[in-house]
Amino acid sequence: MKRVLVARLDSLGDVVLSGPAVRAVAAKAEAVLLTGPRGAAVATMLPGVAEHLVWDSPWIANPAPEATPRHVRRLERLLDHARVDEAVILTSFHQSALPLALELRLCGVPRITALSEDYPGSLLDVRVTSGDLPWDLHEVDRALGIAAAAGFPRPADDDGLPALLPQPRSSLRPSGEYVVVHPGADAPARTWPAEHAARLVSLLAAEGFRVVVTGNDAERGLTAAVAGSRGIDAGGATDLRGLVDLLAGASVVVAGNTGPAHLAAAVRTPVVSLFSPVVSARTWAPRGSEVVVLGDQSAACAGSRARTCPLPGHPCLAGVTPGEVLRAVERLVSHNTKAVPV
Repeated sequence: MKRVLVARLDSLGDVVLSGPAVRAVAAKAEAVLLTGPRGAAVATMLPGVAEHLVWDSPWIANPAPEATPRHVRRLERLLDHARVDEAVILTSFHQSALPLALELRLCGVPRITALSEDYPGSLLDVRVTSGDLPWDLHEVDRALGIAAAAGFPRPADDDGLPALLPQPRSSLRPSGEYVVVHPGADAPARTWPAEHAARLVSLLAAEGFRVVVTGNDAERGLTAAVAGSRGIDAGGATDLRGLVDLLAGASVVVAGNTGPAHLAAAVRTPVVSLFSPVVSARTWAPRGSEVVVLGDQSAACAGSRARTCPLPGHPCLAGVTPGEVLRAVERLVSHNTKAVPV
């Protein structure tokens, strides 16, 4: 069977959103997924991935590694080992596919498809532009469009939604119903104030909800403060597979514009998305489950891609009250949009 490289070199959420395109490729070929280190942990959870390669891209990663000959040779060795017949490069509007296309071409990959506004010369065999796929498309639809242009349309029996393979049950998953609050994000501009998150946990507990507060090892201080005495602090207590299972078992997940929000939607858990407009919710909101987007999407920082809020008081998210989030959680729970797994 033909082997096709699918490249998505940035973050965890980006890799999750590329899942439907990976499945489209996998329906007709062996899909070899190339990710960066930040997206690597979720790659083998995507249905359809036959092989997974990891390489840290100097033109995509932030912070970026040095573009040294030794570092580039590592990619060349990976590609030589993978022996792919063609490649589909998935990128967002602020990224260039051409550096990777050049390297793929130098490694002998005979057919390459990517989106490129810049003239690609002989680097691409199938060039997609924003005239074909407008920039305000959701990332899932953009990736599916690039795959379709390469000759891998979404199969008729595929819903085109992000999905993850089932994970082993985590020992941290409570029995019965619970809500997950994930207060962290990889940029301060995308983070709801910690004191708001802590107040939300108290309000949820007062309404009879059990609350699990999640975060990575570096966020232990944050999760402890947010959980307080009313929530279950799971900060740093599980790997990504355990986190996915916790999210899968939850009735609702509350999170910012960060990877775990996309993980939750991919396992069909409803999401209250505290979404900073530094990037567009139309393009980047979680997809796969019912989602309530909160946050001032018309704030002055909209579209700035700022990592630190440029406005005093972080108004786009600080203006969202814990009471508003509580009401959104209650609304999603009342919809019975997701049965709690046994």
